[in-house]
Amino acid sequence: MKKLYTNYIDSFKGLSKEIWWLALITLINRAGTMVIPFLSIYLIEDLGISKGNVGWIMSCFGLGSLIGTWLGGKLTDKIGYYKIMVISLLATGFIFIGLQYLTTFKSLCLGVFLTMCVADMFRPASFVAMSSYSKPENKTRSVTLIRLAINLGFSAGPAIGGLIITHLNYSGLFWVDGITCILATLVLFFVLNPEKAKIQDEFKIVNPESAYKDKPFLMFFIAMVLFSIVFFQYFSVIPIYYREVHFLSELQVGLILGANGFFIFLFEMPLIKWLEKTKNTKVGLILFGCFLTGLSLIVLNLTQWSGILIVGMFLMTVGEMIAFPFANAFALDRAKRGNQGEFMAMYAMAFSVGSIFGHNTGLHLAEDVGFDNTWYIMSVLAMVGVLLLLALKLFMKKKTT
Repeated sequence: MKKLYTNYIDSFKGLSKEIWWLALITLINRAGTMVIPFLSIYLIEDLGISKGNVGWIMSCFGLGSLIGTWLGGKLTDKIGYYKIMVISLLATGFIFIGLQYLTTFKSLCLGVFLTMCVADMFRPASFVAMSSYSKPENKTRSVTLIRLAINLGFSAGPAIGGLIITHLNYSGLFWVDGITCILATLVLFFVLNPEKAKIQDEFKIVNPESAYKDKPFLMFFIAMVLFSIVFFQYFSVIPIYYREVHFLSELQVGLILGANGFFIFLFEMPLIKWLEKTKNTKVGLILFGCFLTGLSLIVLNLTQWSGILIVGMFLMTVGEMIAFPFANAFALDRAKRGNQGEFMAMYAMAFSVGSIFGHNTGLHLAEDVGFDNTWYIMSVLAMVGVLLLLALKLFMKKKTT
């Protein structure tokens, strides 16, 4: 037991203090995202919006994310990551508080779109900040620490969100989400100000390559879009499935989703440190994570026993733990060939595109063909992503020989 504890602590050594501060800011911010897992339930049960229209609202969520990510990447390359992170976090806090007062379908489409436009400007900026604050040899573990903070926030968020809904109402979620964004801005302002933060890895490219002309990166981008479509079912369709098919309460839904983040908090960093020492390529590991995520949905059709929800969540969690850190590290490696903001924006945009199509498609499929068929279709998409990543792996192996 002592050895396990020592290995766990050792996996965090060597990371810069700036990365730790960035992780804390991310934790504060993500702890307030408790609205997101409950958004589809809130729209259906509290506002009486149909699943089909909720699908369109979630598409606005994804479209806003796509535009915000693209804009964030462009502005990061022009005015720097620090200013973009401050503007995005502060504005998002106030917008989230105002979002609760929108109740019509059209106003919600516009409000959710605007919220994500502003909020997701933060993503490419934070990726570039993470790259700058981390030594080259520590990039994957730095990514993992940031993800650990995200998942610790997501672990606490849904569980606390379920309690708030149970004892108060949905309005409290919007207030908490907004306030945590504002608090994260204050921490960012005082500890990562350019006058105080130390750059660990700074480089300039004379003739930067466009991300849109990098063929391996384009293959990777398409695979990530497919992977994210499948992954995002856990943020919109899965909570409804838990509710309508297995009759779970909001608190139970929150606890299952929260268990995902808690498990990642405990095991992801040691797992990544161990995987880094193996001979597996980044693309090969991403491929395996994508496979497990697809498998996590198809197992739900094996039985009506509610315990299968835990099995599915476990498979998705392991797949997520493997796929995301190495996908992020792969994108950072390719970003050294061109404008960092553009590359990292394009990487984040893959998940925005997945959000546009994933939520809407999943919700419409659930309404039109049922949950079981939805899981079959999503699993097929995951396998297409696996095949594309296999092709990328072979392509890159050929290029290096």
